[in-house]
Amino acid sequence: MNYDSIRSYNPEELQDVYTRMLAEPMFQQMAGFVLPNVPLTVVEQEMRACKTNLEFQKKFCYTFLHQLLEKASDGMTVDFKAVDTEKRYTFISNHRDIVLDSAFLSKVLIDAGFPTTCEIAIGDNLLAWPWVEDLVRTIKAFIVRRGLALREQLVASKTLASYMHHVIEDKYDNLWIAQREGRAKDSNDRTQPAILKMIAMAGNGDAIDRLKQMHISPLCISYEYDPCDILKAQEFQLKRDNPEWKKSKADDVNSMKTGILGYKGHVVYRATECIDDYLETLREMPKTEVFDAIATQMDKQIHAAYEIFPINYVALDRLNGNRDHFNNGYTAEEEQKVDGYLKMQMQKVAIPNPDNDFLMNSLLTMYANPLKNHLGI
Repeated sequence: MNYDSIRSYNPEELQDVYTRMLAEPMFQQMAGFVLPNVPLTVVEQEMRACKTNLEFQKKFCYTFLHQLLEKASDGMTVDFKAVDTEKRYTFISNHRDIVLDSAFLSKVLIDAGFPTTCEIAIGDNLLAWPWVEDLVRTIKAFIVRRGLALREQLVASKTLASYMHHVIEDKYDNLWIAQREGRAKDSNDRTQPAILKMIAMAGNGDAIDRLKQMHISPLCISYEYDPCDILKAQEFQLKRDNPEWKKSKADDVNSMKTGILGYKGHVVYRATECIDDYLETLREMPKTEVFDAIATQMDKQIHAAYEIFPINYVALDRLNGNRDHFNNGYTAEEEQKVDGYLKMQMQKVAIPNPDNDFLMNSLLTMYANPLKNHLGI
């Protein structure tokens, strides 16, 4: 199949792509932000020295992400003991941040000992300008086409699935795709069976064979603090008050900026066991039940892998009206820190007629849901 409209760029295309990006004023501004006090001529020289996508990622993305974690987090834990760094996987994760979920994963794979990073599924709704598409396809992103008519969507899904199989089987690279379209803004993470059905549109054999060929590893991403939590809470109120309300492009840009630069506390990336063996147990299951069963299994693995922080315990206690049921999960000092954080976030509210009780309840729900799922309650 011809993947030219969606695939990541090949190494031989990069020099022309660099030329296009370097000519864009907005790219130049971004380069100045990422590499302050570095002349554009030096940036160009270092870009052109990168002959492969992986070299570009290591030279520019890895360094930026390392510095970002130092400035905007209390560190990152990487736990990839459940997978083999000599093999390649399709990592399907819960979705916390529009930009950083996949960006951090590429850094994490290097830190975990993989010789390569991963190809990244990214919706075309996030590609506001041609230079942005050039940049993401340089860092090994492939494009998911959104908002198509039904017949076009079917063709696009088949092409996407075929390309993903091509990446694993022929390019022998890793993949990342979110477990659902869009983020679970209340942090109640659930895998959409439609994602699995799409992946199974390509490959050989039956649906189980086709999914096994992708070597799926459910990946759990845990943030101690979500920089966008109050933005999400405000969205909940705005939609409650006006069901027709929709985010603007400016809202999207603000969410991306806040998610990237905002304080995250501790961040944990934990890969869970590849589901190939589990898939074999489903051979006798009715076909109509297979994808739901797989999604449920993936959710169990992701939920069990959550890193639980004091704020998760405090939030569930507050929602339950029982201030100390989970107090073995936090000290009085940690509870005070959580209260200070929640107060600080509430001070950022910037919508008309804020319903403070509703907004606080939304914040608490976001932080309680990972613990509820972890405990199976």
